[in-house]
Amino acid sequence: MSQRIDGYALIGDHQTAALVGRDGSVDWLCLPRFDSAACFAALLGDHDNGHWRLAPRGAGDCTRRSYLEESLVLESVWETESGTVKVIDFMPQRDRAPDVVRIVEGVSGSVEMHGVLRLRFDYGHVIPWVRRDDHHRIAVAGPDSVWLRSEPEVRTYGKDFSTRSEFTVSAGEKVAFVLTWHPSHQPRPRLIDPYDALRSSLEDWRSWAARCSYRGPYREAVVRSLITLKALTYAPTGGIVAAPTTSLPECPGGVRNWDYRYCWLRDSTLTLNALLSAGYRDEAVAWRDWLLRAVAGDPAELQIMYGLAGERRIHEHELDWLEGFALSAPVRVGNGAVAQRQLDVYGEVLDTLHLARVSGLPAEPHVWRMQNALMDFLKSAWRDPDEGLWEVRGPRRHFVHSKVMAWVAADRAVRAIEANPKLGGDADRWRAMRDAVHREVCEKGYDAARSTFTQSYGSAELDAATLLIPRVGFLPAADPRVIGTIDAVRRELSEDGLIRRYTTDGDANVDGLPGREGAFLACSFWLADALQLAGRRKDARALFERLLGLRNDVGLLAEEYDPATDRLLGNFPQAFSHIGLVGTALTLAGGTTAH
Repeated sequence: MSQRIDGYALIGDHQTAALVGRDGSVDWLCLPRFDSAACFAALLGDHDNGHWRLAPRGAGDCTRRSYLEESLVLESVWETESGTVKVIDFMPQRDRAPDVVRIVEGVSGSVEMHGVLRLRFDYGHVIPWVRRDDHHRIAVAGPDSVWLRSEPEVRTYGKDFSTRSEFTVSAGEKVAFVLTWHPSHQPRPRLIDPYDALRSSLEDWRSWAARCSYRGPYREAVVRSLITLKALTYAPTGGIVAAPTTSLPECPGGVRNWDYRYCWLRDSTLTLNALLSAGYRDEAVAWRDWLLRAVAGDPAELQIMYGLAGERRIHEHELDWLEGFALSAPVRVGNGAVAQRQLDVYGEVLDTLHLARVSGLPAEPHVWRMQNALMDFLKSAWRDPDEGLWEVRGPRRHFVHSKVMAWVAADRAVRAIEANPKLGGDADRWRAMRDAVHREVCEKGYDAARSTFTQSYGSAELDAATLLIPRVGFLPAADPRVIGTIDAVRRELSEDGLIRRYTTDGDANVDGLPGREGAFLACSFWLADALQLAGRRKDARALFERLLGLRNDVGLLAEEYDPATDRLLGNFPQAFSHIGLVGTALTLAGGTTAH
């Protein structure tokens, strides 16, 4: 594809999302859920894999674009020789079949418009049958059907297995297109009024954004990140996907291409803290409740990620008919890391439930029993090696971050009993475990010669996750070992001032995969947090403002950034990056952290 990853904007309806390029092409859309098969997959292939472009005839990228007010309604403007036109793209919130609405509005002069709709179900693999009734073009293949109509009706015709539209708009004129997905075995979906849907969408987003309690100097960036997190929330369950895309490369042309359309436990505490600190209590409760449902069961079977409704089976396979973004193959669906053992998730779950409890979220009667069961498992399992936070696809190790999060689990359990002795539980044993973990990490995970915590016991590699040590309360920010770790990470993991996840040796990585990834944006936000907590406020603010400058023109961040090419990399937009942005803005404002 000719678009860069950061060339896209996001629209969505809280159940799925689409990516719209600067050229007016919808190049990615999974229907009806985030994790469903895409009907527009040009993002990972070419236009023959499905897309929907709507733009002035012969025009390239739009002149400018932005979200209307504090919303997820996108406005793209083209200034042409004959006049100016704008296209408004959005997906209405729904309790029915999903809709994509595109409204073309003439601003000045007269502009000839051209539309091309190529529907390709099953990730660009299946060409549907298309028929026409009085008002719709209807595409059907297997379980899927898509209905397209325009108001007023414009001339459409079929060509090269696509539906084309041609029309002219003058100043003040509007033409609306509505594309609706519907199960093919059901009757025709109920029609919506596109202009009423636009008004209600703007009202809904305005009302939601107004609830943000942050009033600091970075409000615009914070609200945009919160809107993005809301857009990545699967409303029926409250789960938040890591990203709405799969296989956008961390290393262009390489194999570091993963499916992020699932919910990771690693994000749980930071997400809950961001929502609560910004005033979004209902969303925090929904996320907490999703977490409780997802992790219910045998503590030994706790997974690092789950499906939108807490599904456990996320089988990874490859789509060999897609060439990949920037020829980055393979394109993957599902994520094999779901089978990994990552002991840090126990700490993240207990930390999230601790935060929910101290924040006054409504209690669930079975939650403490679940925490007891998790601790009973962890009291011996914490000594085992694991794959670690970064899902290393190689030998298990004793990762320092995993051990620190085991300490967090014990600490939060002890603090709960100290605050409410009636809860019951083996506080003495958990207190002993907490002390043992702390002692071992400081003995085996700290390199005194270099004054830094390392990635794993006995290793020379560094890991940006150790920047979280003061945030979780393992050591105070002023501790010399924390200061030394901050300095070592800045010295050894920095690339043009931004932070990579862990030590690399040229193009070789500790995870055993080829290709050198970019700077990891969440880790860079963690460094800003650590600097602020350590009293280096000027450096923290400078780094934060540098990170804000990496957002694309509509305020979105991917997972990583490559300083050499000035490009965002990885799945997009990335919840982890936007969670980091909100968290650091709150830290700079002197707000409470998650711990």
